[in-house]
Amino acid sequence: MRFGIDLGGSKIEIVALGTDGAELLRERVATPPGDYAATIAAIVGLVKTTEEKVMRSGIHRDGAGGTVGVGIPGTESKATGLIKNANSTCLIGQPLRLDLEAALGREVRIMNDANCFALSEATDGAAAGAAVVFGVILGTGVGGGIVIDGKVLTGANAIAGEWGHNPMPGEHHRPVCYCGRKGCIELYLSGPGMAKEHKRTTMSDLSPEAIVARAAARAADCEATLKLYETRLACALATVINIVDPDVIVLGGGLSNIDRLYANVPALWGAHVFSDRVDTRLVKNRHGDSSGVRGAARLWP
Repeated sequence: MRFGIDLGGSKIEIVALGTDGAELLRERVATPPGDYAATIAAIVGLVKTTEEKVMRSGIHRDGAGGTVGVGIPGTESKATGLIKNANSTCLIGQPLRLDLEAALGREVRIMNDANCFALSEATDGAAAGAAVVFGVILGTGVGGGIVIDGKVLTGANAIAGEWGHNPMPGEHHRPVCYCGRKGCIELYLSGPGMAKEHKRTTMSDLSPEAIVARAAARAADCEATLKLYETRLACALATVINIVDPDVIVLGGGLSNIDRLYANVPALWGAHVFSDRVDTRLVKNRHGDSSGVRGAARLWP
């Protein structure tokens, strides 16, 4: 039995997978805001109560505790073992894996949540069977993960796939990111980024969902915001294609539900890709919000 945990900014979700990959049980609790110790306690409590429920249900009978994999909005430094690059800032500088291992009494595997998403979709999701997969998170933040022949590429610095904190190509309006850099892709392609861009150009305060709905109803200002978003997404993904050359790019996160992206963005990215044609496929995730937690469970083979 494998437990996968998705540690998000607002919720912590756990899934129990059987040896055949079938989902046995799923639970979630609210993430304690800005409280590292309470976050550890919440994860430990979730693992223990879920494990007990699975055992009592009779679904899993061998009596052995499950393996634990955790997807986090950041990554573990190879140099220090401490968490870095986390937009849940209470995790930064903390020995999260060691603290969880001590509290649970077992080995824990930790990986960036975008890597977990990419692993899930490359294993039995929308990119199953592809040799090289780039998984993209377009949500509150922007992240990415690379899977090659079924294995996550972490890189020498544990930052492989972190395209969201590269500078957006061709932009002169360069706001400051939480990471301290200016003009990061995340500032333009995240959900809050889309909303801020719309407000900056129209003075209208709308959510991404409202922008998409009004564009479908032929509101010119919202259509212009979406076209600009698609142009930027195409340009940013073209840089990924030029470097990684993936077979498939899978979109996840809330903005992956914008159906027009899958036709419009590939029609635009060819102008920026160094090739006579682009065979990379852009696809929507198969497992939705479940991909991250399923990928975390699959950190254990």
